[in-house]
Amino acid sequence: MARDEKRKVIAVNRKARHDYEILKTYEAGLVLRGTEVKSLRDGRVSLVDAFAQETDGELLLHGLHIAEYALGTWTNHTPRRIRKLLLHRVEIEKILLKLRDPGVTLIPLSMYFANGWAKVELGLARGRKAYDKRQVLAERDANREIAREFGRHLKGRPR
Repeated sequence: MARDEKRKVIAVNRKARHDYEILKTYEAGLVLRGTEVKSLRDGRVSLVDAFAQETDGELLLHGLHIAEYALGTWTNHTPRRIRKLLLHRVEIEKILLKLRDPGVTLIPLSMYFANGWAKVELGLARGRKAYDKRQVLAERDANREIAREFGRHLKGRPR
């Protein structure tokens, strides 16, 4: 079977970009079992409440829910097991250095297949306060309204 040459997005953590300010993103592989990969291909994954944490110099993904494979038997996996992230040692060291800052965490932003391999996009993030979230929403609405008015102006249509 030929491998795909592009990204096939499995899941996106939309709430993460609302709740957190993303400082930097990283791409990491995952150590998975066979039934987990089949379940991922069916799109049965949830990134809600997932986070990465350092243990013994390795990064592990906690709270990621990959549903059991429907046709799996005794070989099925545990849905919320801890999964190891695959990164280069240099990248792990950089991430761990930044994770020492107060209020910074590592969260999954999306999961996808790249060239047949399951990957996760991790974001180094700092949590937003409630007033920050409201401010970001207000800025987005204002920019959308400006773009709308600018488009009307270019087309020569008065409001």
